[in-house]
Amino acid sequence: MFIGSARILILRCSNTSSQSVNTTFSRRFSSVPAAANAQDSVIDLALNSVVKVFCSSSKSNVLQPWQKNLSRQCSGSGFVISNNKILTNAHVVADHTFVQVRKHGSPTKFKAEVESVGHACDLAILKIKSKTFWKDLKPLDFGDVPFPKETVFVVGYPRGGDNICITKGVVSRIEVTRYSHSKTSLMTIQTDAAVNHGNSGGPAFMDNKVVGVAFQGFKNTGYIIPTPVVKHFISGVEENGKFPGFCSLGISCQHMQNARMRNYFKMTPKMTGILIKRINPLSSSYGILKKDDVLLSIDGVSIGNDETESINFSHLVSMKKPRETTTLKVLRDGKTHEFNINITPVEPLIQVCQFDKLPSYYIFAGLVFLPSTTQPGTIPKKAGEQIVQLSQVLEDETTVGYTFLNNSRVKKVNGVQVENLKHLRQLIEKCCTDDLRIDLENDNTIIIGYKSGKRATPKILKRYGIPSTMSKDLQSL
Repeated sequence: MFIGSARILILRCSNTSSQSVNTTFSRRFSSVPAAANAQDSVIDLALNSVVKVFCSSSKSNVLQPWQKNLSRQCSGSGFVISNNKILTNAHVVADHTFVQVRKHGSPTKFKAEVESVGHACDLAILKIKSKTFWKDLKPLDFGDVPFPKETVFVVGYPRGGDNICITKGVVSRIEVTRYSHSKTSLMTIQTDAAVNHGNSGGPAFMDNKVVGVAFQGFKNTGYIIPTPVVKHFISGVEENGKFPGFCSLGISCQHMQNARMRNYFKMTPKMTGILIKRINPLSSSYGILKKDDVLLSIDGVSIGNDETESINFSHLVSMKKPRETTTLKVLRDGKTHEFNINITPVEPLIQVCQFDKLPSYYIFAGLVFLPSTTQPGTIPKKAGEQIVQLSQVLEDETTVGYTFLNNSRVKKVNGVQVENLKHLRQLIEKCCTDDLRIDLENDNTIIIGYKSGKRATPKILKRYGIPSTMSKDLQSL
C-alpha cells in the first residue's frame, strides 16, 4: 500500500537508552523543540532525495566456478547526488543481474544501471535514464565529518515496509576499521543509530547535510562511511571513468610503544613513529623505504607510536589520488630523511573478495585449479603473481587416489615454479614429457599421464556438465 501525498507517513526509529521507539506520525504536526525541528528538516530532505533500491543478483558458485548460483532478491537504500545519479552501497548491487529504483510514495519501479562500483569502500553509483523518474528529485549536499557526541540522523528503507525510517543516534567514535563487504580498512563513523537490513546505502544527516552513508551494523551499533571516503570515491569516478581504488604505501609496520625499542632505533624523546618491517615490491615505496626505517610523519602529520596521531596514518594515504606526491619523513640509522613518493594503489596477491564476475578457473584431467582467496597477508614478489590452488579433484580413473588433495596450494608444474593461473595453464599445455608432475604444498605430488589426461578431460567435462576447460579470461592465450 502506497501513501498519498496529502498525508505522508514516516516511520521514525529513534534510539533512547538502548530502546527503539517506532512511531508513525504526520508531518503536519511538527513539534517545537530543536531536536524535533532538526528531524523535520531531515524528513523534508529525505522525501525528495532518498530512494529504495531493488536488486536481483546471482553470485558465483565457489565449488563450481563455471556457473552462478540461483538468483536472489534484496533491497537497500540510496540517495540523489549531483548530475542525476544515485549513490548506494556496493553490497546492495553486488553481482547484480537487474536493478530497479523507486521514489518515496510512488508505486513505480524504474530500471537502473550500475555506472561504477567501489567494492573496497562499499559504494556504487547508479544511473536512471527515465526523465520521469527525476521529476521533483533533488540532490543532497555533503557536509563535514561530525565530532564524537554529535547527533546524526540515519535515513533509509528497512526491510519489511515501504516507509522511510529515520533513526537518531550519537556519534561515539571515528576510526579506521575493516569494512565487512571488502575486508578493506578505511575510515568509519560509529554511532548508536542502528543500521537495519535495508537501510544500507541511505544517507546520514547532520545540519541538513549528508555526513556519511550507512553501510553496516551490529546490534544497536551502526557504521557510516564518512564524507572524505565518499567524496574520494565520487571524484575518482568522475576523473577516471571508473574508481581507481585506494592508494597504499605498501608497507607492514610495528608499533614503537616500548621505550627500549625506540632507544635501540635511535629515536629522540620527542620523536614518535612506527617501524617498517616489510615493503611490497609492487608498491611505489619499494626501493625508497627500507626495512628498519622508522616512519615519523606523512605530509607533515606526525605518526604516533601506535600508528595514530589524530587518526590512523593509513587514512591519510588512502585519501591520496593515484600518482599524487606524498612526503614521508623517516629515521634511518639515527638520521632523518625526507622522501617524495608518487603513491599508487597496490594490487593484493590474493583477492579475498570478488564480485560482479565469474572466477577464473582451469581444468585438466579432473583437476580444478583456481586463484586462491584464503591466504591473505602474503606479499607478492612481482606483478601478476597469484597463489594457485587445486580447488577440487573430480573423480575419474586418471585421478584415483588424489581426491584427498582438495584445497591444496600448487607450487610447481614439471619442476617450474607456478606464477599464476595463466602460467599454470601454459606449463600444462606445453608439457612435452610422458608424465605430468604437479607439486603441491606439504610435499604432496600428483603424477598424471599427460596424453591420457588430455584424452580424459573432455569426457570428464561432459560427465560433470562443465561447459569449458577454462574461464573466458584464459581463453585468449
